[in-house]
Amino acid sequence: MRIKPGWYLLGAALLYAFVVTLAWRQSERRLAELARARPVATAPERPKPAPAPPEKATTVSEGAPGYVLPLPGACIPKKKDHLPGAPRPYRKGVSYGFVFTGKDACVPVVYGTGVIAAAGGEVIKADRDYKPLSPAAFNKLIQSVKNGADLAAMDALRGREVWIRHPDGRVSVYAHLAKIAPHVRVGARVARGDWIGNVGNSGTSYEVRGTQEGARLLFELWEGSVQAGRYFGQGQAQEEVRKAARTFFKHLSEAP
Repeated sequence: MRIKPGWYLLGAALLYAFVVTLAWRQSERRLAELARARPVATAPERPKPAPAPPEKATTVSEGAPGYVLPLPGACIPKKKDHLPGAPRPYRKGVSYGFVFTGKDACVPVVYGTGVIAAAGGEVIKADRDYKPLSPAAFNKLIQSVKNGADLAAMDALRGREVWIRHPDGRVSVYAHLAKIAPHVRVGARVARGDWIGNVGNSGTSYEVRGTQEGARLLFELWEGSVQAGRYFGQGQAQEEVRKAARTFFKHLSEAP
């Protein structure tokens, strides 16, 4: 029996269909396997917001009540000659403030030590144009104050100064500075604990000789105007001054 050519064609078509179907099913199985293996796509995470910038750093003891001493970590000077009211025979007067020098106030006081504002307020004096006296001019100044020193002479003896007027009406004086901080100018406002300058020896014989020896900070606190008002401790015995200062100035590292 002869097979008609048409049957060959039909068989070839069926075989082709079978092969194509088998390939299609294998392809579907492969695609399904790949789909199961592929991780589920998720929406991309939103970038986390940048952390907020830190708050402005507070200054030493900012926000605390009262005044602080102008050298961080300092205590009331131990020597009587370094307290307000101590005699100054060379000008027939007394000291108007606290003298921080050497190791007499719980922290070493050396040339260049940072000085801070005792309280917030407005700068009313900043000797940015200060020039040291010549030896001849200094000797003349010392001779002129033998019988007492007026305000102009006291300004010269204090050397490079910064004065700050505080909201309570007091004025603080920082004298014998080596330099004044760049932001400290007349009319500028400073906060308690702000850096205002550096310890020096301006206005002294040490500066005239061109040495950094004798570094000190004279710190005065006046009620009212300088030298026309009353300085802190005026009229008190020195032990009374020390006791009053321990109460008035906060955050002291007071030595026993």
